[in-house]
Amino acid sequence: MGVADSKPPRSTAGSGRIVISVDAMGGDRGPAAVIGGCAMSASKNPDIGFILHGRRDELEPLLARRAQLKDRCEIRDAEGVVTMDAKPSHVMRKGKDTSMWNAIEAVRSGEAQACVSCGNTGALMAVSMVRLRKLDGVNRPAIACLWPSRNPGGFNMMLDVGADVRADEDDLLQYALMGASYARNGLGLERPRIGLLNVGTEEHKGRAELKVANEMLEQRQALGSYDYVGFVEGGDIPSDRVDVIVTDGFTGNVALKTGEGTAGLIRDFLGEAFKATPLSRIAALLAMTSLRRLSKRIDPRRVNGGVFLGLNGTVVKSHGSADATGVSAAIKLAFKLAQSGFNQRLAERLASAALPGNDPASREAGNGNIE
Repeated sequence: MGVADSKPPRSTAGSGRIVISVDAMGGDRGPAAVIGGCAMSASKNPDIGFILHGRRDELEPLLARRAQLKDRCEIRDAEGVVTMDAKPSHVMRKGKDTSMWNAIEAVRSGEAQACVSCGNTGALMAVSMVRLRKLDGVNRPAIACLWPSRNPGGFNMMLDVGADVRADEDDLLQYALMGASYARNGLGLERPRIGLLNVGTEEHKGRAELKVANEMLEQRQALGSYDYVGFVEGGDIPSDRVDVIVTDGFTGNVALKTGEGTAGLIRDFLGEAFKATPLSRIAALLAMTSLRRLSKRIDPRRVNGGVFLGLNGTVVKSHGSADATGVSAAIKLAFKLAQSGFNQRLAERLASAALPGNDPASREAGNGNIE
């Protein structure tokens, strides 16, 4: 079955609430983790409502146990589920009865202001691109993620981290403009610092498209309302030198997975070290407060949620393995972006960037420089 009906959630009608459309069946932990995340968000935020897409017979018992969600949710019955190993092309042909497809449709129809899903990333991007369409001027959408850092706000942002493995100089410039807009609306940075990820900070290093993008990003600072710091290296990703790191999807995804794996390794090593001897166990007890603070700071659940940038609608991709805490973090991010009117601002920013000379032919005629 598809969408059960088209009316907005009863609890949100006339209430001024932000409605989040949730793919309740996506993810490795099933609907229980998703409903748990919704409940956590609802208990902290009275201005949020939900449209839950999934199998009604599974969702209703879970909702019945969550008093926080009473009169805050509407279930849209959808029998199909997009599995983690499903091919995006198959989902595009056969997926119209799935919870993922219907979650995107609610944003497309204007019933919800943002979508959250823990499901298959490739399928979610494919459905989002087809149903929501790209913003004018966007060649390739990007996925942006938050990264723990030494900055005062505690996070940096990086894009692309997996929407498309390729990116030429035009794409990298668009990523920078989209990333700057996201940083202003999502991180509260009035004039974010942009860095272009490379194998070194010297201007002669890197692929040809990186060198051209380096010039373009330098020249477009005033237009994009950002400060360009130049090339940055992998070690700068968690630093306080930069706020937004721009790269292609292949490099960004490898960096993201490497960072997550390293954080997990450090937690495991710390746990083993503090359990090694009786004295180390005592030391762990004495350092418990500091250890909890460290664990919270590097906890990937706190920065769960990759935002699909460049679409006519806000879509947040949660980790497939996210628990309720992780899902709640993704919902919080979606709510904040929807509340700020981020997508409209992003569209206006990209439209203002469509100036003469910002096309490949003009740059080629100008020997790679924008006049």
